[in-house]
Amino acid sequence: MKNFKYCPECKLKLINNSDFFKCENCGQIIYKNSAPTASILIIDHDKVLLGKRAINPFKGKYDIIGGFLKYGEDPIAGVLREVKEETGLKIKIIELLGIYMDTYGDGGESTLNICYIGKIVSGKMKASDDVAELEWVPIDKLPKPAFKSQIKTFKDLQKWYLSRGAEN
Repeated sequence: MKNFKYCPECKLKLINNSDFFKCENCGQIIYKNSAPTASILIIDHDKVLLGKRAINPFKGKYDIIGGFLKYGEDPIAGVLREVKEETGLKIKIIELLGIYMDTYGDGGESTLNICYIGKIVSGKMKASDDVAELEWVPIDKLPKPAFKSQIKTFKDLQKWYLSRGAEN
């Protein structure tokens, strides 16, 4: 969590409460919220498309396609944007897989991760942005992921696939 010291409005010292920072002078409040992300597990038969991170944290580790949402951005719009930026693909969302909490980076910023399942609609696959390479991985042989919450995400994907994914 960022440790704000001064009010962005009046520039006086902030008081750090457990859920927010507050300026006693002007009343400005800065909430301590988890950063929202949107990601997608793109499936094709019995495989899922994963990326290898091109940047830290966890450079070179397997990651789910997706990223941080822009201010006010709808999670579906955000995941479509991230997929296009990172893979060059246009996708169709099949359903919401789940919402997972985690941390990001050296400071351990709290993240709220919204994860979908989807399929490719069109486009030419090419790793770009913060993805070094893309790889189709068998759903029953998923690698160790970059982020801790993705262990549960991968387990949920495997359960989803066993229950209804083979139909898609």
